[in-house]
Amino acid sequence: MEKLECVFCDKKYPVDVFNPFCPDCAEPLLVSGPKKKRIFHLDEKLAIRMFRDFLPLETTDPGLSLGEGDTPLLKLDRLMTKFNLPLVLAKNETVNPTASFKDRGSIVAVHKAISLGIRKIGTISTGNMAGSTAAYAAKARLKSVIFVKEDTTKEKILSAGIYGPVLVKVKGDYGQLFRKSFEIGRKYGIYFMNSVDPFRIEGYKVTGYEIFLQLDARAPDYIFTPVSAGGHLIGLMRAYLDLKEDGFIQKMPVFVGVQAKGCSPLAHAFARGCTTFSRFPNPQTIAHAISNPNPPGGNIVLKMIRENKGMMLSVTEAEILKAQTLLAEYEGLFCDPASATVLAGLLQLSKKSKLKMRDRIVLIITGSGLKTIEDLDAGKIDYHEASVESLEKKVANVLL
Repeated sequence: MEKLECVFCDKKYPVDVFNPFCPDCAEPLLVSGPKKKRIFHLDEKLAIRMFRDFLPLETTDPGLSLGEGDTPLLKLDRLMTKFNLPLVLAKNETVNPTASFKDRGSIVAVHKAISLGIRKIGTISTGNMAGSTAAYAAKARLKSVIFVKEDTTKEKILSAGIYGPVLVKVKGDYGQLFRKSFEIGRKYGIYFMNSVDPFRIEGYKVTGYEIFLQLDARAPDYIFTPVSAGGHLIGLMRAYLDLKEDGFIQKMPVFVGVQAKGCSPLAHAFARGCTTFSRFPNPQTIAHAISNPNPPGGNIVLKMIRENKGMMLSVTEAEILKAQTLLAEYEGLFCDPASATVLAGLLQLSKKSKLKMRDRIVLIITGSGLKTIEDLDAGKIDYHEASVESLEKKVANVLL
């Protein structure tokens, strides 16, 4: 029988998707890894089929998929040259069906809901997970209930609401909302597949496996990813722990979690050498997608980072906005501010630590800038005006 485990208490518990937390220490539970031989099914096209041995699913239904996964790993040639960096690659998760990495987790969690006979699913979200959960619920003919923060952008609300969920904009503390959702879920039979849901985290592992294969069955030296609740980074690290356990790799990548300085509880705790974090006071950052002052998976992140010799960084608003512009102007990648933190973190680290030119560095671009377009400063976008009659003269003047 499938079990969930606490990485702090080393205890295992039956699966309860309505309350996936350790009864003793209240930390999120993770799926207990199977003791079986696992292989990649390279003849399969869908990610959930190709990596099914590594996922906690008895069966996988291609009919539930929206085509998530198999996202490109792009070489950032111009930025490498500009900043004299080693090989830097961007894993572009914005090309997933709902334009973010959240689809990786949604497809696995929806499979689990259906296997358990659950017909109502939900999430709380700053935006990306709302749209993803609602989309996969619609595909699977499940009812969805979505709670979003009161400051969620119009674009993200619309991109979730179009799928027909029960959508509620909630005022109040996000941490309290996180806990309240599970109370409501248990009472009304709604599986709230929130940020650190154990099966959502399992879905995030697939990104790590894809990177491994895209690098010709080698691990990168560094993986940079934005960090909010912590589930994404936990999933990525567990992917490479799987690969190491099964003998595919001998050495773990250095995982670098990046937060915005205006909301950086884990980076702050890491810098102080703490094993647990404290709630971050008065969070203020343009990187709304990772503005979580009390990340539920934060202590697991700190534990895994410490055990696997990773690190946490924080970057300023100016560094984030500069990185967002650099990715767009130099590499044609328009990502949200949260995603831009990874390039900002790399540039910061490259000034403090001597990277080897033989290093392979992967930046995880988690979400599209089109969902946060109101954050762009229109005054900084250069454009010209002309009539049809004066157009040729204007172009000639601009080009010359």
